[in-house]
Amino acid sequence: MLKLERPTNSALDTFILSISKVRNTDLSNRLVAAADVIAAESAFYDAAGTLQNLHLVQRMAPVVAVTKDEMEAVYTQRMAGLKGPGRPIYDEIFASAPNGRCPLCGHRNVMTLDHHLPKAHYPALAVAPLNLVPSCSDCNKAKLAGFPTTPEEVGIHPYYDDVDNETWLVASVMSTSPSALLFDVQNVVAWDPILMQRVRNHFQSLALSSLYASQAADELLNIKYSLSQVHIAGGMDAVREELTMKAISCRHARPNGWRTAAYSAWATDDWFCNSGFNA
Repeated sequence: MLKLERPTNSALDTFILSISKVRNTDLSNRLVAAADVIAAESAFYDAAGTLQNLHLVQRMAPVVAVTKDEMEAVYTQRMAGLKGPGRPIYDEIFASAPNGRCPLCGHRNVMTLDHHLPKAHYPALAVAPLNLVPSCSDCNKAKLAGFPTTPEEVGIHPYYDDVDNETWLVASVMSTSPSALLFDVQNVVAWDPILMQRVRNHFQSLALSSLYASQAADELLNIKYSLSQVHIAGGMDAVREELTMKAISCRHARPNGWRTAAYSAWATDDWFCNSGFNA
C-alpha cells in the first residue's frame, strides 16, 4: 500500500475538458448544467477523505438532469477513451504510481484506474481525479463495486492514507518442506482503531497474504543456493547476518514491502537459518 501525491487537476476542470466535444446539443447542455454539482460532490469527497469519512459521501447523488449511465459514459468514452478529450488527465493519473507499481498491493503493475468509490454507486465522482487511483487489474477486480457504510469499511486510499509510518506487515516462518511464509497484519499501537481495521480489511479483501506468500516462495527459490554457500562457510550465524542485511536494505526502500517482512522473518528464525531454507 503506497502513498501517492494527489492529482493536480480538479474535478471541475476534468469534467469540463471531458465534455468539451459533445456534439449532441441536448446532452451537452445537460452536462454543462451539472458542473456545479460535480464540483460540490468532489469538494465534499476531499473533506471526507481527509477525515476517514468517505462512507458519508452520498450514494447516487443527483446530477441535475444527467443520468447515471450518461455520467459513466463521460468517464469510459470521454476520459478513459483513447481519443477522449479528457484522456491526457487519465494518462497523468495513470503515470503517477512510482515505478508503475499498483499502490493498492504494492507489487503488480498498474493497468487501469480504479474508482475508489465505484462510479456505479457514485456517478457524480466518475471523473473526479481524487476518486481515481492507478491500479493493477487484480486489485481493481477484487474491490468490485461495493460501497462503504462505516468508516472501517473504507479501503486504504493512496491520496489520503500514509500507512508506511509504522510497521504493520509481518511474516512468520512455517517449518514445512519446502519452507513457507505466512503474512499478516500486526497491531500498531500508535494508530487509531479505525485506521487499524481499515488496513486489516484492505489486506484481507485484496488477498495480499497469498500474493506475498507466492512471491516469497519464488524469492526463496532464487536465494537458496547462495544461502547454502553462506551456511557452509560460516554456519547459522553467517546466514542470519546475510538475511538481516537484506532486511535492513529492503526496509529502507519499502518499510512494509513483502520482501522486508520476508527477510526479517527468515533472519529471526533459528530453524530457517540453520539449513531450514534447504528443507
